[in-house]
Amino acid sequence: MGYIELLIVAVGLSMDAFAVSVCKGLATRRVTLGHAATAGLWFGGFQALMPLLGWLVGMRFHTFITSLDHWIAFGLLGLLGLNMIRESRGEDGEEAVEDSFAPGAMFPMALATSIDALTVGITFAFLQVDNIVLAVSMIGVVTFLFSAVGVKAGAVVGRRGKSRAELLGGLVLVLMGVKILLEHLGVLG
Repeated sequence: MGYIELLIVAVGLSMDAFAVSVCKGLATRRVTLGHAATAGLWFGGFQALMPLLGWLVGMRFHTFITSLDHWIAFGLLGLLGLNMIRESRGEDGEEAVEDSFAPGAMFPMALATSIDALTVGITFAFLQVDNIVLAVSMIGVVTFLFSAVGVKAGAVVGRRGKSRAELLGGLVLVLMGVKILLEHLGVLG
């Protein structure tokens, strides 16, 4: 997986955190740089940690399922992407986001938005990503930036930005899954 592909995956993964950050910005009366940095650190940190954990788990089981790895990567990325697209379309997924940036409020949100990254980390193991430190660092930095901007943008953009971010992130993950499968099948060179 090259740098551009890693960047695309990082952007796709950061969309959930961006969407929640936009909601945090909407819920906060007066957004400060500290709010943006706090959201960036929580979401970026978890988005970097979870794929690393997933990669460690995936490396342990990689030898058992090497012949199926491309199908697993396609399936996992496709399902994650389709779920994000579905969530972007639903009105019932609108949960209230409180305006607190305290650890008790941020931890569950950071964990919830990074579960997809755990699955991508498992996919990285199957794809034998050469430099996992670079991959998780890129995901963490991109998510930090998107989350920090999302908090600030939340006060300006409104709720429309949340569903568009989820839709874009979902499409990116589905397309990456299809690309991986097509490359393995020899359709793409």
